[in-house]
Amino acid sequence: MQVLNSVLRNLSLPRACLVALLFGALNVLSFAPFFIWPLQVISASLMMLILVSHPEWNKKQQALLGLSYGFGSFVFGVCWLVIAMSRYGGMPYALSVIALALLAAFMAIFPALCFVAVHSLQSKWKTSDPITLLVLFPVSWTVFEFLRGHLFTGFPWLSIGYAHNVSPLVGFAPVVGVYGVGGIAMLTSACIALLFLRRSARSLGAIGLLLIVISGIGLQQLSWTEANGKPISVRLTQGNIDQGIKFTSSFLDETLAMYADLMTAQAADLIATPETALPLLLTELPSTYLPRLQDFASQTNSRIVIGVVSDDGRQQYSNSVIGLGDKQGTAYRYDKHHLVPFGEYVPFGFRWFVNMMQIPLGEYNNPGVVQPAMAVKDQWVMPNICYEDLFGEEIAQQLRAQAVTPQGAATILLNVSNLAWFGDLTAIPQHLQISQMRSLETGRPMLRSTNTGATAIIDARGQVVSQLPSLTRGTLAGQVQGMRGLTPYIRFGNWLWMVFAAMAMLGAYIVSQRQAKKTRT
Repeated sequence: MQVLNSVLRNLSLPRACLVALLFGALNVLSFAPFFIWPLQVISASLMMLILVSHPEWNKKQQALLGLSYGFGSFVFGVCWLVIAMSRYGGMPYALSVIALALLAAFMAIFPALCFVAVHSLQSKWKTSDPITLLVLFPVSWTVFEFLRGHLFTGFPWLSIGYAHNVSPLVGFAPVVGVYGVGGIAMLTSACIALLFLRRSARSLGAIGLLLIVISGIGLQQLSWTEANGKPISVRLTQGNIDQGIKFTSSFLDETLAMYADLMTAQAADLIATPETALPLLLTELPSTYLPRLQDFASQTNSRIVIGVVSDDGRQQYSNSVIGLGDKQGTAYRYDKHHLVPFGEYVPFGFRWFVNMMQIPLGEYNNPGVVQPAMAVKDQWVMPNICYEDLFGEEIAQQLRAQAVTPQGAATILLNVSNLAWFGDLTAIPQHLQISQMRSLETGRPMLRSTNTGATAIIDARGQVVSQLPSLTRGTLAGQVQGMRGLTPYIRFGNWLWMVFAAMAMLGAYIVSQRQAKKTRT
């Protein structure tokens, strides 16, 4: 332990930044498809030790340390974006790599701000190293990770809480959500760092670590939701259509026929297709297409959910799913509300960038967060489209709003996605892991119907029950039990961890001021 502390104290800033870059890159292995979650905890512990080992470094130097750690994590964690920009967007490969580096550098600003905030508060409040590690760092990290997930529409991919859907911390998810789990993961790292800091702090670190693990395991034994009605049968389609040919006119008829065949091959209570499975506007579909599907649904007592772009006239478009199956025809529609920058809307001043990528269907309408669920026998199914299941607080908001209606909150979640833009790298398993966290937060099963993967059935405890192989064409069939009831996260959203964080910071300030007063006297 003394050797490690000596090595960290003797690190120059350039070497420390290289170490941080390496730790950030290794942190990617803690997420799917690798699931080596201890790497996240250990890498964060070492970063904390470097931070407290160099109180002489100023804000800029600490910012460089945090920037290096964040850049290493993000540039490797979302490298699949290069495929979307170069292979399917038409952008020169070198330029797409530069764009990825710029995005990673922007996302790394938030870890950098965390390191600056910790350094500034420690200097101003004169906090001890244990308080700095146990309070200032976990709270600051959680706050800035939350801001990364919300500012400029947010990009919360690789929030560290996702790495812990298979760790002992998973029990905290229904209580505090992914950001709260991330804060507790950083608290775990702080306890481990205390074991290496000094002899007097080791008992505190060991007790804290034990309490966190016991609490996490204990919370896993609680059931926040209960079964609602009878299970329903589901069939989830996966077309596996390459994004490069999806919108070509020569392939349209084949796509329409293929999905019609997949949907009508066998009856089920719920049949779902991926996001924009039909590569035409709703108003451009052949006149007999939807009536044929409606007839099948009515005759077999099935509900069919189809991903399609809706045209509401006057160049008003929506990324939608429509529901067929009752005698009224198209009786259900859900429109995507959390739109992807550069993919579904153009941020101010960036039209030139989108024109370079040459990606079609650039801008959609935003209908608002709260929309109704769709009835499927005893269950109520709440769709979300692709990127939307990154925003757990919005899904919790929907369920909370639905809970006061006569039918109650949705009992099953349904994600329809198209990740063909991102090839066969880590985007697919990472997105599946994100959906698992939504199930954990809400205590509800999540169904996933995707173009290239991961098409899967996830139960209410976040476990993948069944899954189609990625990059294959087929249909996943199964039985799904809907769940009713509200987890603490549905009831309170992010407020629980925010209140706890505020109380922890207030406590750290009071304790530090009392310690400073004793020192002066």
